This record gives sequence, structure tokens and C-alpha cells, in this order.
Amino acid sequence: MKVDRDAWSTRDLAEEDIVRLILDGTVIKTRLDRKATNISVLAAIGVRRDGQKVLLSIRNMGGESTAAWGSFLADLGARGLPRPEFVNVDGAPGLEAALVALWGGDLPIQRCTVHKHRNLLGHAPKRLRDELTEDYRDMIYADTAAEIEKRRKAFLRKWKLKCRAVADSLEKAGDRLVSFTRLDPSQWKSARTTNAIERLNEEFRRRIKTQTVLPCAETVPMLLWALLASGQIQMRKVDGWETLTQPLAPMSLDLAA
Repeated sequence: MKVDRDAWSTRDLAEEDIVRLILDGTVIKTRLDRKATNISVLAAIGVRRDGQKVLLSIRNMGGESTAAWGSFLADLGARGLPRPEFVNVDGAPGLEAALVALWGGDLPIQRCTVHKHRNLLGHAPKRLRDELTEDYRDMIYADTAAEIEKRRKAFLRKWKLKCRAVADSLEKAGDRLVSFTRLDPSQWKSARTTNAIERLNEEFRRRIKTQTVLPCAETVPMLLWALLASGQIQMRKVDGWETLTQPLAPMSLDLAA
């Protein structure tokens, strides 16, 4: 199995016809130098033009810095992965900086709306969190791009008065929080978040929950690859895959400002 995984980890990606890239990191407890240590595992899922999700790479790294993500992305590029048409990220600054350095500032990047919601809650007093959640969901799950922008402006006006830190955090995300509105609405559900990797991580943790500490850092990507290769974990097509061939709409001036 080790030989097969080595071949998989270095395989050519030029023929995968990837149109969307989903990137995220997770922390797994493992044993290093005879001590339990948290390590960062970086993962990339590609979405083919036919909508099928495929795991492109998974590597244990020292963290989620710009250098770590830069090395991870450089490996994908060296294996032939072309510039994707759309990228989903968890919002880590190191990842976004690495993406811009590799593929330019005009790369369409979508910050995970679930991760951003958690971030906003961290800025709000406990008594305001239910209200914040309701306002945020009303904005993110509105039916049209115009309605999303209208509610975003209303959200900012309200929360600048109610809790400035929340409004500042939302403004910091900028247009990357709503890049999904450039896609056909049938794709919005799958394009808002990095949930594809989150679910992969959940399935992995469910299967290793009896092991409090894994024996070594390399065990993490090896086990996850084995679960996928054996069919114990399967990935389905993304919602709205029938419209993946449609070009992205331009970002509205209001959102880009």
C-alpha cells in the first residue's frame, strides 16, 4: 500500500480537468519524539468539470503559515495542476497570501462562510450571538446577489452600532465572503464553504476515535488515503455540477469596493 500511496502522491494532475479547488487544514494529535503533539494536516480537494470531487493531496505540515501553504501549493503546481477557476478556503491568512503569490490577486477566492460565522461569534458577547447568527444567515442565504449585498450593508450599519468588532471582522472579509454569487445559483450551496474537507475530517476522526494518539506524523495522511482508496470514504459530485461549464459572472462594483 505504501508504494501505491507514493505513486498517488506524485501523480500527474494535468489531466484531471479541475475547475474548482477546495483547501483547508486540520489539526490531529500524533506522537513526535515520544511526546503527544498537535500537527497540521493540509488537504486539497479538486472538483472536476463533471462535478466529481477528488482528493488531490494531503500532507502533514508544521502549521498553516504562508510558507507551509506555499510549499503545499507549489507541489500541486509542479504536478501539473493548472490555475483553478474558483477556490474555496477556510480563511487562514497564510493560505490566501500563498494563493495570491502563486496565481495572482484576480484569482476568485471564496472564504468559507461557516468559518467566518464562527469568527464573528468570537467577537460578540454571548447575549448577542443568537441575534448575530440570525442576521448573518439572513444575509448569506438570501436568494439573489443583489439581496445579499443589500443585507450585507444593513448588517454593517446595525453591527457598527451594536458591536463594532463584529462589523470590522465582516468588513475585513470583503468580497471574498460572497464570491460564490458569481456562480450559477445552483452551485451556491457547494461553493459557500469548505464543508467537503470538513466532512472528510469528521469521517477520519470517527474512525480513529479509539486511538487517543497516532504513532507518528506520517500516519495521518496515510490512513486517510487508505480509507479513500479502499472506498470506506466516498466523495460525491458537488451540487449544481451541471452548470460548472458556465463562466463566472463579474464581481459587482458594490461588492468589489
